[in-house]
Amino acid sequence: MMHKNIRHAYLRVNHAGELGAIHIYKGQLAVLKDTPLRAILDEMHDHEQAHLDAFNVILPDEAVRPSALTPLWKWGGFALGICTGFLGEKAAMACTVAVEEVIVEHYQEQIAQLDECDPLREKITAFCAEEEQHRQEGITYGAETWMGFYPLTAIIKTVTRTCVGIAKRL
Repeated sequence: MMHKNIRHAYLRVNHAGELGAIHIYKGQLAVLKDTPLRAILDEMHDHEQAHLDAFNVILPDEAVRPSALTPLWKWGGFALGICTGFLGEKAAMACTVAVEEVIVEHYQEQIAQLDECDPLREKITAFCAEEEQHRQEGITYGAETWMGFYPLTAIIKTVTRTCVGIAKRL
């Protein structure tokens, strides 16, 4: 059974991450609103919003406070979305690939620790599958063919992992 403090830390990160993801897509949509990528960005945004809505219910139910750095996750996500949007559609998808890779790892870590009968495990498993779908869609839309794919994704993964660590505590 997962220790209460660890569970709370995971839930705080999950909430912060979904909030950040929504704002990444908002930033990308602000720049790429008139491109063929719009439909997929809207769909990914809607998935992330559904995840956030679930965590907005779970946090108070489990007496978990959101991250104290919520404004940073919003503004940081939006800034990342704007920047990768300005770099183009493939760069925006490279951002998705990088962020979702870290999030899938994070969710898989939780799934491994949650009891099979825990209702949270089922939710996290479903969310993890959607995040993996987003990562795969980023690859399908040519993220890996963009010339800056490897340096950009390395930076974004490092930042995302750092944010996960911070959100667990604050």
